[in-house]
Order: sequence, then structure tokens, then C-alpha cells
Amino acid sequence: MNYFIKRFRILSLLLILVTSFAFTACNTNSGSGTGTMKISLTDAPAAYDEVNIEIRQVLVNKDEDAEEPEDNGEDTDDGEEDGDDEENGWYSILDDSMTVNLLDYQNGATLELGETELEAGQYNQIRLILGDDNNVVIDGETYALTTPSAQQSGYKLLVNADVEEGQVYELVIDFDASQSIVETGNGMYILKPVLRSVDLEEQASISGTVLPLDAEPYVYAIVGEDTVGTQPDAEGNFRIVGLENDTYKVSFNPTNDAYADSLVEGIELEDGEEFEFEETIELKSSGILK
Repeated sequence: MNYFIKRFRILSLLLILVTSFAFTACNTNSGSGTGTMKISLTDAPAAYDEVNIEIRQVLVNKDEDAEEPEDNGEDTDDGEEDGDDEENGWYSILDDSMTVNLLDYQNGATLELGETELEAGQYNQIRLILGDDNNVVIDGETYALTTPSAQQSGYKLLVNADVEEGQVYELVIDFDASQSIVETGNGMYILKPVLRSVDLEEQASISGTVLPLDAEPYVYAIVGEDTVGTQPDAEGNFRIVGLENDTYKVSFNPTNDAYADSLVEGIELEDGEEFEFEETIELKSSGILK
């Protein structure tokens, strides 16, 4: 009998040790350490002089179904901000309001919005909260951009951002100005942001040079019904970022009617690949005099 009692005690002790080890291991794998998330902004080309947007906050949450943040960046009378978003799982990347011209950040150029240290893990929702100081400049004339009341809770982007311990995760918000501005019938303009997120480490790019400069072309990377575009800089250089692994067509569309469209097909991209045209793309005359 004593033999069985001793054996039972040994087995019980082993069970306790194994359980304790498993619990410790589980805690070690869950939220151990911290990493950094950095968020920047870029834009696709748009046929405006300027598109000026007031950005008030950028927030991140692990839960893609998290409720709207309580804090919209509004100050109380004593100067303190309303709400405590961190208690609701929201962490701030940007809290200082800034007004930016989106068209300054095309062709692969980015504006750093901010960064913050976070508990390691996967973050699945980003909120971009805008203010009311938004306008578009067309042919030198400035028009206010009215915004739907729904913007008070911010614009939601679903992401799969893996923040690893000791690492910096860089994510870019692509704010497509050309698709985000809607002209109404009475000559007013409405801002309805079209956004997408880009993980620069995992996604590919296409770059090169297109001439002549007076063709003033737009450049588009096309796969199926998806299109990502840019406009070359003053030297004709272009770079399209945020591309998935796929086979693309690149379309060169001059705004000067004296030049013809051009299309390059069959560009295969893998994750993170930086494809660059080895030769300058020379656009041909359309035969139309201007």
C-alpha cells in the first residue's frame, strides 16, 4: 500500500511541475517583450494643384472588431484629452494634429506620421481620424472639402501587422486623393477617403524613367481590376510601391495628346522584389499636333 501511495505522490508532483512549466511557457509566448510600429503616409497621383488634409490622430488596436475609440483628439476645458483609449485597447501613433498636402507625397515619397512602442503581437485595426480643415486647390482656386459626420470616429483600415520583440514594423497608409474627392452637382467637393495599407517589407515595387518630360504621363501598375499609380518627378523618374506578388502590366498614359499611350506587359513580381526598368521608356508621338 505504501508503494502505491508513494507512487501517487510522485505522479502528482510531476503533474504539478509539468502544469507549472506549461503555464510559464504560455505566459512567455503571450505578449512577451515590446516592438515598435512606425506609420507613414503616401499618395497616388491626382489631377489637382493641392489636396490639403488635416490629420488629427492615428490609432492602432489588436482587435479588428474593436469599438470606435472614445478619444477623438478633442481637448477638455482643462486642456486634458477626453477618454483613455489605451484602456480600450487603442494605442496612439499620432496625437499632434497636422495639415498635409497629399500631393507632396507621391511617387514613392512618404511622410512619417509617428511611431510608438507596443507589446509584441499582431495588430489588426488602424484608425485615421481627420479634422475639418480640408480643402482642394483646382486651377489656383481653393474649395473646401466637406466630410461626412461618420469621420468623427475615424476611417478604419484592417491590417495584419506583426510587431515582433525588438523589431520595427513599418506600415504605410496610401491615401488615394484621386478617388477620395467627389464633386457634387452644385460645384462643391466632398472628401470620402479611399485608403489602403502597405507593408513595405513584404510588398514589391516597380521603378524606372519615362521620357520625354513634356509628355507629362501618369504611370499605372495593373493586375486584373486593381490599379496602383504614380506620376514621374521632374527628371522623369517614377516608383510605384505596395505591390503584391503577381504579374503586372505597366501603362504609361501621357496627359499631352501629342504623345501616345504605351504598355509593358508580363512583369512578374515576388514579395519584396524591387523591379527596375533597365532602359528608359521613350514615349512615341501620337501624330496629333498640339
